[in-house]
Amino acid sequence: MPAVLPAVLRAACFALVGLALALRALPAAAAEPIQVGSKRFTESYVLGELARLALQQGGVAAVHRQGLGNTAILEQALRSGQIDLYPEYTGTIVRELLKRQPAPGAPPPTLAELNTWLAPLGLKAAVPLGFNNSYALALREADAQRLGVATLSAVAALPAATAARLRPGLSHEFLVRADGWPGLQQRYGLQPAAPRALDHGLAYQALAQGQVDLIDVYSTDAQIGRLGLRVLRDDLGFFPRYDAVLLMRANLPAAALAALAPLQGHIDEAAMIAMNAAVEIDGRPFAEVAGAFLRTGPAAAPAAPGLLALIFAPDLGRLLGQHLALVAGSVLMAVGLGVPLGVLAQRRARLGAWVMAAVGLLQTLPSLALLAFLIAWLGRIGFLPALLALFLYALLPIVRNTVAGLASVPAGQRDAARALGLRPWAAWRCVELPQALPTLLAGIGTAAVINVGTATVAAFVGAGGLGDRIVAGLAVNDTQRMLAGAIPAALLALAVQAALAGLQRWLVPAPLRGAPQRPGAA
Repeated sequence: MPAVLPAVLRAACFALVGLALALRALPAAAAEPIQVGSKRFTESYVLGELARLALQQGGVAAVHRQGLGNTAILEQALRSGQIDLYPEYTGTIVRELLKRQPAPGAPPPTLAELNTWLAPLGLKAAVPLGFNNSYALALREADAQRLGVATLSAVAALPAATAARLRPGLSHEFLVRADGWPGLQQRYGLQPAAPRALDHGLAYQALAQGQVDLIDVYSTDAQIGRLGLRVLRDDLGFFPRYDAVLLMRANLPAAALAALAPLQGHIDEAAMIAMNAAVEIDGRPFAEVAGAFLRTGPAAAPAAPGLLALIFAPDLGRLLGQHLALVAGSVLMAVGLGVPLGVLAQRRARLGAWVMAAVGLLQTLPSLALLAFLIAWLGRIGFLPALLALFLYALLPIVRNTVAGLASVPAGQRDAARALGLRPWAAWRCVELPQALPTLLAGIGTAAVINVGTATVAAFVGAGGLGDRIVAGLAVNDTQRMLAGAIPAALLALAVQAALAGLQRWLVPAPLRGAPQRPGAA
């Protein structure tokens, strides 16, 4: 047993060094292909795939980092060089990125004007795609007829008691955008009930089920026609035009621009609605829909793939690899820091209380809030902030179980080790660690299994993994697509738990195992 432990510790050290080298190599590896980003809604996914395929057809290597988040995250990724372009809308560029508030009735800026304003940021807008996708508010047709409303002004003119019974369900970004709910409410004097924050992909379902009465929509959403909704006319002209363009770094290679040029003016509103419908209603993959459009224009939809086909899709190996890299890297890092912290906490009771309080506090932080903080601190999205977040979450079970395991070693055995003349390190390695190892390994198992589940959230910041499927399914309200990510993640958690149980049987002598332990037992 003592001979095995140094080898295990050395292997862990080599793994940490390898992880550090891999992280250092990430920027260089990501700089080769053109990085296409997209936001977390159907149309952005489809347009991102169209851009990727157009680049590849033009002989330019490209990858699509799907569903990276909202406008602020995409802008940060673009300006920091983590992505090279993403589909955006002129109204969003003007009001959200440039923070300009055009006068009511002012004509929309030209592309040249936009690029003059974007130049100091190192960005430019190019390749106008050919359609306008405006924000709007919509409600059920039956409710619109009952209330007698067709415009936003008519909603604002409703009696206060009637307006207060309207239950808005608005997307998170729309609730805070300058060209969203705050400005719209002020412009029209809207006074419905307090809005409920919903993911855009779920809002249509909530409206159809009668859980909300008023939602924000994009004018090219396929669900508007499918559900027969009444889109309220913006009669005061609050919303600007949202012409679809590709927002990119100003130094995008000329070859990439040339490859993207065939998309210019090639997509009208009807075509975009048809592609959105192919994804949201027919259940077709984003890449398939985009590829069909580039080859022949919108075509008849084949049968939607079943759950097994979605689970074993060609991207399964890549997503599993990304997921395992996040979990293994974060747990190894947590072992490297958590075990020494646990030893220190067990030896120094006063300091130990502070250590346990600190790692306990980290565990209470909401995952998305922690990711947002790490993105702002690191100035980047993707693998690194997700890895650090998972590392912080893994500390508590490892530190706690290290303390508990060492505390369970009988004092008589420590005294015997000292009486035999063993130095403190030798006594810890030969006496205390073997006794504490079952509990310590249980803590590592807990951290690993928790991180398998938590790593799915990393997809919200472009870190990949099985969460990509869950996020994509959420964006289009596709349960099967979500299950195609959730089921492999659950099976991976079981596999990790079984592997760690096997490791425990190999490392821990039978007399020290006692009752079979499961990850989480302290």
